Amino acid sequence: MARSRSRSFITTEKPTTYDEDQFALPNLNSNWVYYKGAWLVHIILIICVKILLSSVPGVSSETSWTLTNLSYMLGSFVMFHWVKGVPFDFNSGAYDGLTLWEQIDNGAQFTPAKKYLTALPIGLYVSKLNILILLSLNLNLLIFFLFRFLLSTHYTHYDAITFLVNFTFLAVVIIAKLPQLHKVRLFGINRLEVE
Repeated sequence: MARSRSRSFITTEKPTTYDEDQFALPNLNSNWVYYKGAWLVHIILIICVKILLSSVPGVSSETSWTLTNLSYMLGSFVMFHWVKGVPFDFNSGAYDGLTLWEQIDNGAQFTPAKKYLTALPIGLYVSKLNILILLSLNLNLLIFFLFRFLLSTHYTHYDAITFLVNFTFLAVVIIAKLPQLHKVRLFGINRLEVE
C-alpha cells in the first residue's frame, strides 16, 4: 500500500479582519469615557471657555455663547469624528481606520456614554439652560430637540444669522453621531488610505 503524498507543508489561512483584532485587547483610547469625572470634564471645559469669552471686553452674551458653542462643537467634531486611530501602538493597528466615536464601546450604539456625548452638544446649543437638569429628563428625542430649538431661537433674540450658524454646527456634529453613519466616510473624505 502506497503512502499518499502530502499536499504541502505550507498552509494558507484566511486573513483575519480588523474586527477580530479589535476585541483581542482592551482599547485604552476609548475606555476613558467611563472613568470617574470624565463626563464632568466636558462641562468644566465649556464653563471655562464661556467665562474666558465673557471676560473679553466688547463681546456680548449672545456672541460669547455662540463662540463657546462653536468652539466646543468644532473641538468635539475633530476629536470624536475626524482623527482616526490611537495615539499609542499597543494593538498592532487594529483601530487605525476608526475614529474615536467608532471606537467607544466597541462601536455599540446608544450606550450611556454615547447618549451623554450626543446630548451635551444639544444642551450647549440652548446654552442658557442647566445642562445637567435637561440630561436627566426622559423625553422623546424629537420633543427634546424641538424644545431646545425653540429656546435657542429665543435666546439669540431671533437673530437669523446667529441661529443659522449655531444650528449648522449642531447639525454637523449630531449627524456624524448617527448610527447610520457608523464607519461611513462621506464623499471619501477622511477615508482610510490602503497602502
